[in-house]
Amino acid sequence: MSQSRPLKGIALCCVAVLLFASLDSISKFLTPYHSAIVVIWARFTVTTILLGCWLLPREGWRIFHCSCPGLQLLRAFGLLGAGLLFISGTRYLPLGEATAVLFIAPLLVTLFSSHILGERASTGQWLAVVAGFLGVLIIVRPGGGLLTPGMLLPMGAALCFTLYQLITRLIGTRDNVTTSNMISGAVGVVSMSVLVPFFWTDIPAPLHLAAMFTQGTIATAGHLLLTQAYRFTSPIILAPFSYLQILFAGLFGALFFDHIPDAGALIGMSVIALSGLGSWFSHRYARKALPVS
Repeated sequence: MSQSRPLKGIALCCVAVLLFASLDSISKFLTPYHSAIVVIWARFTVTTILLGCWLLPREGWRIFHCSCPGLQLLRAFGLLGAGLLFISGTRYLPLGEATAVLFIAPLLVTLFSSHILGERASTGQWLAVVAGFLGVLIIVRPGGGLLTPGMLLPMGAALCFTLYQLITRLIGTRDNVTTSNMISGAVGVVSMSVLVPFFWTDIPAPLHLAAMFTQGTIATAGHLLLTQAYRFTSPIILAPFSYLQILFAGLFGALFFDHIPDAGALIGMSVIALSGLGSWFSHRYARKALPVS
């Protein structure tokens, strides 16, 4: 069974989403020069090589042994789909806005967790997640010109990421964290290797090669931390805190892509951050209110 240590799970989640925001910034930098297929293939290849160099000498090929292969494959394709669709979406949307659309996923996780995982959110947690979703709407502003066909790409990524998060929790401790991430990386490499020859145009410049290696390294660390976070607490608890990635993405967008969030975006980011704090305080209050047996 998964341990119940929500504070540790939240801390790991916050570090992971910071890494994911930096990862997305690197991917956005690469997409004007290389196909999203090539970028995501490079990410998964580096991740798999790094994990393989670390794990195979110690554990051998048994690292691929898992108790739920079907769930592991679904998890891997959920992660692959989320990455591929999101990277494609950043071609048409600023990083902060694309990230905001992706964060329909935490709301969907909360919606599905009670039915799939048998976990129920308190009223306070529901309000916090809804507040976070409203913050996303403030940033995106459906009437503000962002409802374009390109918007369908991060929306599809949100659905895929919801699948990934739910299955990660379903797997729990049935398989080792490193096994889960090794399988996800291997599935991504094999799947994308079939397509890469049709999209590879030329040898990347040294700077681009370095960026590809860096994004793979960051992805490895981020997903290991997030997988570990789900072992300590429910995705319902973590959902509002993952909204912090929008804040980080907005900051990186301003620093590296000269896209300054406007007043509405800043208000939305503040609402999202407060929703995360509200979820945590609601959880603490609910635990204190439980009768001592």
